[in-house]
Amino acid sequence: MRNAFASVVCMLFASAASAQPPAWVSIKGQVVLPEQEPIPVIRPLGPIRIDANHCLANGPLPDEKLLVNPKNRGIKNVVVWLRPAGMDPKAKFDPKDIHPLDAKRKPETVTITQPCCLFIPRVLAARVGDTIEVKNPAPVNHNFFWTSAANGEININIPPGGKHVFGNPLVPESSPIAYRCTIHPWMIGYVRVFDHPYFAITDADGRFEIKSAPAGNWSLVYWHESVGFKGGKAGRFGDALAIPPNDKTLEMKPTDFLVK
Repeated sequence: MRNAFASVVCMLFASAASAQPPAWVSIKGQVVLPEQEPIPVIRPLGPIRIDANHCLANGPLPDEKLLVNPKNRGIKNVVVWLRPAGMDPKAKFDPKDIHPLDAKRKPETVTITQPCCLFIPRVLAARVGDTIEVKNPAPVNHNFFWTSAANGEININIPPGGKHVFGNPLVPESSPIAYRCTIHPWMIGYVRVFDHPYFAITDADGRFEIKSAPAGNWSLVYWHESVGFKGGKAGRFGDALAIPPNDKTLEMKPTDFLVK
């Protein structure tokens, strides 16, 4: 009887331990150009002939496809996100691995502007359920062209001071969605849509932070518009990342990303 009782107690403790929610950790990191690679020079777009008086009012338009900080080699506009470990492209987070406060999050309106013949932001990330609005604060006409597998197609002219609000909230989309202005063909941007909160976009120093991530063994994915995934096609499954439960913040070493 004692052995049977002890076995039941052990099973109860084991069950309670397995039911414990994960610890929540902020992931901080930096994405950098490898040391042996030359820093790319930001060149002006051109020639600009359409609405040149407005588009060039503040000087030449920079080619923003690849922005690397010469002071620290940080790469801007890299989309970074956490995913379950393994090679299943359809793997999703278990509900217990999503921070409880995320359940209180309300869908947001994500804004894209066209102030001076460039999209701001050029690269953005949004959540399923969010709505996108496009504003044109410029004194010239702009167009917004968007085609996607799951989020429909849009091809609409937006007059000066006007805006367009998407009619439907965003739904899951596994690939990046490009948006363009067909009037000014050099204008392009990208959005990635996520069904979880564990993503970020690197800033001008190549730095990012993913907050309230679950401790455990996961993968971290890196994507940049110029080359796609870090490590090529296989990079869609990410780099292995162990998130320890004993620290509130995981400070990662800089991650090399070869982009050209």
